Amino acid sequence: MPEFVRLTDVAPRDGLQNEPGVIATADKAELVRLLAASGVDEVEVTSFVSPKWVPQLADAEALLESLAADKPAVCCSVLVPNEKGMFRAMDLDERLGGSLIDKVAVFTAASETFSLKNTNATVSETIERFRPVLDAARDRDKRTRGYISCVVRCPCEGEVDPQRVGEVCSMLLEIGVDELDLGDTIGAGTPETITPVLLAAIEALNGRSTNDRGDPTLTLHLHDTYGNAAACVREALVLGVRSFDGAVSGLGGCPFASTDDKRAPGNISTEVLVRTIEEAGYETGVNRAKLAHAGAFAERIVAAARMSGGAP
Repeated sequence: MPEFVRLTDVAPRDGLQNEPGVIATADKAELVRLLAASGVDEVEVTSFVSPKWVPQLADAEALLESLAADKPAVCCSVLVPNEKGMFRAMDLDERLGGSLIDKVAVFTAASETFSLKNTNATVSETIERFRPVLDAARDRDKRTRGYISCVVRCPCEGEVDPQRVGEVCSMLLEIGVDELDLGDTIGAGTPETITPVLLAAIEALNGRSTNDRGDPTLTLHLHDTYGNAAACVREALVLGVRSFDGAVSGLGGCPFASTDDKRAPGNISTEVLVRTIEEAGYETGVNRAKLAHAGAFAERIVAAARMSGGAP
């Protein structure tokens, strides 16, 4: 029987947060429902960051409220930058019955410069910010994910030492994250450069591939800037990685990898991710026709928002 690989679609959060236009809340909710229906294991629904910094996700509360009456049959996760964002998320979750948000994610980086630019804090300072977030998650029996950006290359510092990635992995594990998520933020990874990064994370995990809940402890989050993401997926599978992030239709595109006249390609598309994994002999449980339907819907709402200037 083929071995199972877990998939998270991050399009509603990571895919839409860098769009120039704002997508209507009802359309975001429908995208979440369509992704859940496709058979992905998790959908990253939104982020509780300041609306001032990410106006595209200013409707986090409204979006979750619209999903509460008929919660999609999928793990619903949200990104939180700090304790303030966490308590916004948890206050809302409790008002909605306490079971809508299944997982919370925090984010740091393997690059000090990128961390300072992205969070206005050093890597160590971000880790300290996460302690009360993780405490609150444990108190409410919520799973936790720790993102690490720039695991291969940083747009500010250049190549990143895999040993540094391992050190940040250990810092996150020490404060109790359930899952590490390695982000190739600008899509610079190749099979040759992603391998030592993954090995450093596996060493930090002491080879432990699942946590106490039986969930994968290591996830790979790839951007397809240079067209190498699928090859990196194949290499990661060989090394034992069984959890990946994608964004339907390849939505996203890191602004740090774009130029003035060309937008960088986004996250590896979930469609390509599914095909790559299944062609390698693994199982995903995703219905490709339903995923294509979700992708077509995502493309329509993004195109409409761009043409209308982003008014929801």
